[in-house]
Amino acid sequence: MKVAVVLFTRDLRVHDNPALSTATRAAERVVPLFVHDPALPAGDNRRRFLEECLTDLKASLRQRGADLVELRGDPAAEAVRVAKAVGAEGIGVAADVSGYARDRERRLERACAGERIALKTFPGVTVVPPGAVRPGSGGGEHYKVFTPYWRAWQAQRWRDVEGAPRKLQLPDDLPASWCKDRPASTGGESAARKRLTAWLPRLEGYEDNHDAMAADKTSRLSPYLHFGCLSPREVAARVEGRPGAEPFVRQLCWRDFYHQVLFAFPDLRRKAYRASAEEHWRDESDALQAWREGHTGVPIVDAGMRQLLAEGWMHNRARLITASYLTKHLNVDWRAGGDHFFDLLLDGDVANNYGNWQWVAGTGNDTKPYRRFNPIRQAHRFDPVGDYVRRYVPELAGIEGKAVHEPWNLPEPPPGYPAPLKF
Repeated sequence: MKVAVVLFTRDLRVHDNPALSTATRAAERVVPLFVHDPALPAGDNRRRFLEECLTDLKASLRQRGADLVELRGDPAAEAVRVAKAVGAEGIGVAADVSGYARDRERRLERACAGERIALKTFPGVTVVPPGAVRPGSGGGEHYKVFTPYWRAWQAQRWRDVEGAPRKLQLPDDLPASWCKDRPASTGGESAARKRLTAWLPRLEGYEDNHDAMAADKTSRLSPYLHFGCLSPREVAARVEGRPGAEPFVRQLCWRDFYHQVLFAFPDLRRKAYRASAEEHWRDESDALQAWREGHTGVPIVDAGMRQLLAEGWMHNRARLITASYLTKHLNVDWRAGGDHFFDLLLDGDVANNYGNWQWVAGTGNDTKPYRRFNPIRQAHRFDPVGDYVRRYVPELAGIEGKAVHEPWNLPEPPPGYPAPLKF
């Protein structure tokens, strides 16, 4: 093959990118392409992070003799247009699981067939492809409970990790307008790989420390995994065999679990996964707005929501607490909470965001759908001296120790901080 196009989507990296590696081996010249799709929703935080990821990807490709072509429009139409313009015989793209991604793939397939261009999809968004692990004689197209999925997932033979191509070559006479310069950036694959390398020595204490909210000892790799700046398969390989690896690998498996759930249940974002779930939500617009702004009067909830507003990220334990508070205490629809998270989170994707919201709300994959997190007990357990709360709720900065979790019980409640919402 003389020329191939690689359409980047959620695989913004050169290391362990099966689509890019295969194209490099199969074709003399490769056109790396990213299409900015106006139909794809993205909040400001995620859009800024995406721009940083693309800047870094462009730099990596240029180091290897190529560049990143950036266009705007429908990815299927633009990919075929580029392929025709450069005489490409094939297009490679990473397979994904959301309804939108699968529709994009179907449109690309039809467009390629119409122009007699070969299309090949590749793994890379998850450690194990969604359809590769299925229940046995029990039937069903996917696993609905995590623990049996975890056992089957561990038993899989994972694909080999691909190295980064050493050299790439673009076709001659590529339009200059397709490959514009980008400003310097601190995000993307280079930053992700540095973060992973720096974090690996902390892996041994992950199981004991990842729920300690003030210590902030999680990896914070989730945004990089979402955009594919890091290959989840390579991350699993990097941690494999190290002390403390299993609890962290289990989190990678949870990520794969929700991807296979979404693959089988495309309506995960809007429809209750558990058919028997009873949904009787209250229309509490004032309570929802107070929750969004971090003014519920429950410090641990407000701290989590304000961290989200400030950073576009939230500690995982805080995600559970804030989601449970909205759905199980205020009885507000999980869809409203999921949409707010999706708008603000750097790592927001359909599978993990809405899968976890449904788990907390009792409409999803939790085997104990009536589970309820008491925010005060959670605060005392996972932020025992209140440092996490004081970091994000400045009105409470002067309260010492664990009393910060129940300021309404103080002889003189702090001025300017609201009383707890009534529900």
